[in-house]
Amino acid sequence: MFSSFIYGENLNVAYFKDGEFRLVSGEKYQGGYLYNKKGKNAFIHVVTLDWPPYIGANLCNKGWAFQFVVALLTDLDYQVYVEFLPWARAVRAAETGKADILFPEYYIEDSAPSDNHKNKTRRELLALSNAFPGGEIGFLKRRGEEDRFDGNLNSVKNELIGVVRGYQNTPEFDAMMDNGEFVTVEAVNDLQLVKLLVGKRVNLVIGDPKVLRFTVNYSDLPRAEKIELLRNIENVTPPIKYNHLYFALSKQKPHWRELLKDINRNLYQFENSGETQRMIEMVSNECY
Repeated sequence: MFSSFIYGENLNVAYFKDGEFRLVSGEKYQGGYLYNKKGKNAFIHVVTLDWPPYIGANLCNKGWAFQFVVALLTDLDYQVYVEFLPWARAVRAAETGKADILFPEYYIEDSAPSDNHKNKTRRELLALSNAFPGGEIGFLKRRGEEDRFDGNLNSVKNELIGVVRGYQNTPEFDAMMDNGEFVTVEAVNDLQLVKLLVGKRVNLVIGDPKVLRFTVNYSDLPRAEKIELLRNIENVTPPIKYNHLYFALSKQKPHWRELLKDINRNLYQFENSGETQRMIEMVSNECY
């Protein structure tokens, strides 16, 4: 169970750039972690969530996505403050300009409405970076039940589907949901989403299957309850799609265009050098 993945706190972030090993030390700061506090560039407030195995305050090395954002931004000599929040609060912080960056975020459709600003879309408030690696998105069902999804989202119209409030899923699903083509029940997080499914409150839930299973293991639930939840969920085939991840920058911040340009340049350099994949594999090899 997940207890084997919880390690003593290590605030160092290591990466390679131009063949050179670089180590960045962090410290606890307010509700999160601060890196490169003497950096010459702006103080960047990053908001994120516990979303294992990608990122989590109690994960080994805090997950590869945490290591990645710290390496990417400190390499540009930004001061970086990473704060863990419930997802809806993290979204609000970025959309209202209290934070500079929200991540990891799925692709946001131009028409996706904001929950925080009436009559505004999320893309009016947030700018997306170029993509970086993510994972599959799909439906989960109760074990043993027939698949309701045949690869076309029209096949699950009018189904009772569990979603996490504030999450982007896929552009097509989100557009259909906004149009009321699904009956949805909102959960506050991934763990509650799994409980809704096993408790027969919904017929399907949508998410990254790897995240949903890891979240159950990551939770503080008794071991017997974790086993019961995991035994009673099953992937629906086929998955809906592969979802890349993005940084979402607050357009309320005056420097967002410059920051976006810097992030995209370093995303390209990390990807082109193989460092992005190396960081993903490094955390997997060290921790799991």
